[in-house]
Amino acid sequence: MTPGKRALDLTVALLLALLLALPVALLALALLATSGRPVLYGSERMRAPSRPFTLWKFRTMRPDPADSGVTGGDKSDRITPMGRFLRRTRLDELPQLWNVLRGDISFVGPRPPLRRYVEDFPDLYAHVLQSRPGITGLATLRFHRHEEWLLARCRTPEETDRVYRRRCVPRKAALDLLYARHRTICIDLALMIETATGRRLAFSGARRRHARPRP
Repeated sequence: MTPGKRALDLTVALLLALLLALPVALLALALLATSGRPVLYGSERMRAPSRPFTLWKFRTMRPDPADSGVTGGDKSDRITPMGRFLRRTRLDELPQLWNVLRGDISFVGPRPPLRRYVEDFPDLYAHVLQSRPGITGLATLRFHRHEEWLLARCRTPEETDRVYRRRCVPRKAALDLLYARHRTICIDLALMIETATGRRLAFSGARRRHARPRP
């Protein structure tokens, strides 16, 4: 991570932490009242092929000690009503400001993967994780909805894992590597603004080449 990118992350994270302190506290109280404890959910993710860290989110599901893998249709019955709202608005990711401040992740980059996929696709993630993982990124903005659509149709953990490996990992990695080849502070700012506003501002050429794939 370049000094300029780190400075941007710290500046924006500190500003958002100040502005959102009260809304985050209110969300935490609402979760505590509607879903009980714990309010936060920590998931092991990989910052680099040999560097795990804990990624924090607001809890959106009923706890299950046997839970593992990515979220698909097989887990949909565990998502709480409050959790659905948080997932739809991506407010469940607000605690990741702490991860940004710690330097675990950046605002923009590939989404941090689970250990199992890094270990099973070592060559691929050796390249993808040369970029610091992020809260948002090109793959998140261009592929996330289609990924959700693919995984929502899965009815067992095994099917979810199989679909994610075959249809999501390669396509997300291609977009992550495209971002890595073109990344600049201006591109990061454009992707952050696009995330906040929903308006596409960057990689217009990539959008045409990586349009929503056919199911």
